[in-house]
Amino acid sequence: MIHNSAIVHKNAKLGNNVEISPFSVIGEHVEIGDHTWIGPHVVIEGYTKIGRNNRIFQFASIGAPPQDKKYAGEDTGIVIGDDNFIREYCSIHCGTPQGNKITRIGNKNFLMNYVHVAHDCILENEIVLTNNAALSGHVHLKNYVVLGGFAKVLQFCTIGEYTFIAGSTDIVKDVPPYVLVSGLHDGAKLYGLNLVGLRRRGFSSDTLRNLKHAYNIIYRRGLTVAEAIVELEKMFSICPEVQKFIDALHASKHGIIR
Repeated sequence: MIHNSAIVHKNAKLGNNVEISPFSVIGEHVEIGDHTWIGPHVVIEGYTKIGRNNRIFQFASIGAPPQDKKYAGEDTGIVIGDDNFIREYCSIHCGTPQGNKITRIGNKNFLMNYVHVAHDCILENEIVLTNNAALSGHVHLKNYVVLGGFAKVLQFCTIGEYTFIAGSTDIVKDVPPYVLVSGLHDGAKLYGLNLVGLRRRGFSSDTLRNLKHAYNIIYRRGLTVAEAIVELEKMFSICPEVQKFIDALHASKHGIIR
């Protein structure tokens, strides 16, 4: 399953039924899990561990050193889970000592053409990054996030679960879960709940109504963050999903988009 024009280091670890297409390069410390397909002209280097059933398309670059002037060649790496699609010309850089040494991507994510994932990012599960989306270092995307084409995220920002970021939006603060953000004209702004995405994920009408009330507590009543948390905690018994709002407000180090 390895094309004779591919270059695979003798110490690389390949699982069962791994296919390496023409002219791809697999480095010494790379591990690739069962049933993963590596397209032509892919470069996978560094301490990179890739799980099962992934599809990595032509000209992707995974495991290259980070674009960080502090990086001095330390042994850092990348961990990628199962069932991911990584399309043409994606670049995913290894971690740095300042970021626990790992760039981490979970399961069932879809990275479209020219997506860039910088050092020390954490991508959880079932995330979609549309063409040319770019993540700076140390960004954390939680489950079910969608970034539109050319969206950009500043370093150290966190984007909460089920959030939709419209194309060409610049994210410079943390984004809470469940919301719709766009910044096509005058900076990133919130436009309510991501109702389409939430309905697709099976959220009930009652839950959506309660989440809308929680959204209004945060954004429509002029409360401080501490005051909003108190009000949200009162809702937990009728809508446990508000806990993700509470957690996001507690955890934010940059402030949230308001």
